[in-house]
Amino acid sequence: MDKALRKKYWNKNLKYLSILLSIWFLVSYGFGILFVDQLNTIRICGFKLGFWFAQQGSIYVFVLLIFIYVLLMNRLDKKFKVNE
Repeated sequence: MDKALRKKYWNKNLKYLSILLSIWFLVSYGFGILFVDQLNTIRICGFKLGFWFAQQGSIYVFVLLIFIYVLLMNRLDKKFKVNE
């Protein structure tokens, strides 16, 4: 792969990482700490939503984001013909 394609590939990878890490930050820090009072007005199975995000929700979202990243990178690898 030539230098221009490598740069394009890497820029797309960084774009994916930036978006996914921003989502993770919003969910873990934003929903678990900053917006906890507003989210605690909503209940799921008897638990306050802010508490749920702080304890479990951010972990579930993180695992989901890992699977999304794998899916996106597999597509990107196929697009740039660097897949295994």
